[in-house]
Amino acid sequence: MSFVKLTASTLAIAAVSATTAAARDQVQVAGSSTVLPYASIVAEAFGENFDFPTPVVESGGSSAGLKRFCEGVGENTIDVANASRAIKDKEIKACAENGVTDIIEVRIGYDGIVFASDIGGNSFEFTPTDWFLALSDNVLVDGKLAANPNKTWADVNPAFPAIDIQAFIPGTKHGTREVFEDKVILAGCEATGAMDALLATAEGDSDKAKHKAAEKACISLRTDGVSVDIDGDYTETLARIESNKDGLGVFGLSFYENNTDKLQVATMSGIVPSTESIATGEYPVSRPLFFYVKKAHIGVIPGLKEYAEFFIADEVAGSEGPLAEYGLVADPELVKTQEAVSAEAVLGGNS
Repeated sequence: MSFVKLTASTLAIAAVSATTAAARDQVQVAGSSTVLPYASIVAEAFGENFDFPTPVVESGGSSAGLKRFCEGVGENTIDVANASRAIKDKEIKACAENGVTDIIEVRIGYDGIVFASDIGGNSFEFTPTDWFLALSDNVLVDGKLAANPNKTWADVNPAFPAIDIQAFIPGTKHGTREVFEDKVILAGCEATGAMDALLATAEGDSDKAKHKAAEKACISLRTDGVSVDIDGDYTETLARIESNKDGLGVFGLSFYENNTDKLQVATMSGIVPSTESIATGEYPVSRPLFFYVKKAHIGVIPGLKEYAEFFIADEVAGSEGPLAEYGLVADPELVKTQEAVSAEAVLGGNS
């Protein structure tokens, strides 16, 4: 997708020549596979409309991107990390230990996590309980925790077809996995009563430690081949479903919306995922999307701040922009983000 119309106000952000003295003249970005298509659209448009080289955008997952981001400051480190979750305190600490002390957080909008199957296959109406009973390594059987005995979706829910459970979910380096664990698996664990059973046997020297141990046990998934981690991007998940028509995959909403000729989407707790149901907060499995900018690289890497400002311009990330057309749910507080980026406000409140 390329831009054909950009207003004068957008182009006025900073159409300056890339003559700043620097060892590297291309912005380098890595991270979330969910944010990847949005960043690629913006990078292409940025290169076409500004007098800066097109930024280099790579995937790899939120955790992997933030790990690279936190390696240090300098031309041999990336400038921007894309993430489908907020940066963690331990990552901020790792950054600081390597000299990355000033980090600008940029929220670009919202996305939903959807559950999709082959367009010609079975349709589903899920709840978090269904996914917990399908994928957790331990579930309640006759009131006691036991190894998950469920083999088919009908074992999970008699309303479902009697086909083998085969789920393709994001690997642990992806931010999507963490949202899936927290908003689906953990919610199902609580709804079934398994959380209470795990708390009763959890070890720890405080209630907080016991609760943390129980949560970790809740999101522990089976390893018998029913649940398959996908370390690549959503195209790999789609390929798995194309070769296994009974398989189900976990995707970002935008990827599904751009592949409706191949996939059908399930409801979650009775709600159809859409930009509208995510914008209203009705759809229960949604999350904000971010990218993080290394402030120390602004003014050193040509076009870095201009790229960040361009990404969240009304004409780009607003409700009528190309990112919304691709599937991003526009942030109702986009103006605040624009102001924070302009002021180079960093995490912790300094600028």
